[in-house]
Amino acid sequence: MAERIGLRREGIVVKELLVIFISVFVAEVGDKTQLATMLFATDSKVSKGGVFLAAAGALVASTLIAVVAGGVVSRFVAESTLKIAAGVAFILVGIWTLATAYR
Repeated sequence: MAERIGLRREGIVVKELLVIFISVFVAEVGDKTQLATMLFATDSKVSKGGVFLAAAGALVASTLIAVVAGGVVSRFVAESTLKIAAGVAFILVGIWTLATAYR
């Protein structure tokens, strides 16, 4: 079980897990999901704990879908191709964002 989540008995893969954590954390801070969660937390009729649990559950569910989809896609597409496609997609989104910023 430990090997399934990226931990090995000889040398814990802390570095890899830390890189994943930091990457996801930085990507999520200040994005529309966090802003929506902040807005839900302003509702006095809803408990802050409830907002936290619902938002955390949604993030866990969407992450599960991403991990499963990534596992399936990686069976058919080489890792290097996926990295290039992801990089190109991020660049295109950046260009699109810049191009539409002044409309």
